[in-house]
Amino acid sequence: MDEFFTLLHHTGIVPVIKIEDANQSVHLAKALLKGGIGVAEITFRTEAATESIQAITENVPEMCVCAGTVLTVEQAQDAVSAGAKGIISPGTNPEVVAWCLEMGVPVIPGCATPSEVEACMRMGLKVVKLFPAEVVGGVKMLKALYGPYASMKFMPTGGIQLQNAADYLRLPNVLACGGSWIVPAGLLQSGDYEEISRLAAQAHELAVSLVGR
Repeated sequence: MDEFFTLLHHTGIVPVIKIEDANQSVHLAKALLKGGIGVAEITFRTEAATESIQAITENVPEMCVCAGTVLTVEQAQDAVSAGAKGIISPGTNPEVVAWCLEMGVPVIPGCATPSEVEACMRMGLKVVKLFPAEVVGGVKMLKALYGPYASMKFMPTGGIQLQNAADYLRLPNVLACGGSWIVPAGLLQSGDYEEISRLAAQAHELAVSLVGR
């Protein structure tokens, strides 16, 4: 698990992807790698999620694929069976967390309040997702949480763009950020992988400049 979280930290910005057509998954993964990003979160918001994770795992093994928007143990099982290296959720489902911990699968559940952070700490977690980040206070919220929970690392997601990502990445309790702007639906639908690579390169350049954060 430590290797997984170290990879996230060095990646800095993880694309959050809703993919409708699994046939695009391999092209997408290669486009992200071309831009310098080697981690992707494929969300379980479509029926193509499991197939997409499997296609990337089999054809682009250098890409670390995480499963996002995982709401049930069954989804987590499907994702891991398909090759997902980590499970990310919008909220904290104790059953999903327990299954992941039992199976040795890195899991990042979503939190929006101090009480949820403490619940995750009691389960032994050291990394959680602040979601929806901008809605629940964003950078100010994370600064406030750092006082009582300095040992907890966060992966803020929701409302983060290239313009404000650095504000998050500079915080001592931010492991990495999740961002959907790198793979917008319109570009994916049109198959504009060159533009996706360009957006990935922008994000990668920003993250690299703050690696020493």
